[in-house]
Amino acid sequence: MKKPGWRTRLIHGFFLLKRPMTLGVRAIVTDDAGRVLLVRHSYVTGWHLPGGGVERGETALAALAKELDEETGIEPLGEPQLLAVIANRRASKRDHVLLYRCLEWRRLRAFEPTREILETGFFALDGLPEGVTAPTRTRLEEVFGDGRVSQFW
Repeated sequence: MKKPGWRTRLIHGFFLLKRPMTLGVRAIVTDDAGRVLLVRHSYVTGWHLPGGGVERGETALAALAKELDEETGIEPLGEPQLLAVIANRRASKRDHVLLYRCLEWRRLRAFEPTREILETGFFALDGLPEGVTAPTRTRLEEVFGDGRVSQFW
């Protein structure tokens, strides 16, 4: 395959500067009792699905595995199921989140609070902690309701 010429690279570089897109990953992780894993960050309020940004040169699945390990101490087993690609207009007009479902996983280590993640926990859907963010609650209702996930975060 022929490499793109300098003009093509220049045009693509211009569009990256002019219209950069960001990509994130989030996971719905459940335990054997059907409870869902949530995290509480130090820098934003509320309880969230675990996840984070996909870095340059990183695949989405690698980013998901990294974030689950860093934030919760768990490792996905097998390939998580991609549920939806969601535009996150709350962050920017060019931000998207890949939402995955992770049914199989193993604990690598016990959770210990860090500067980023203060708390994690598995919660029953009818017993979510106070402060679950509206987008998190909506995603859970969609996935465990009719299974259709909105196009917008």
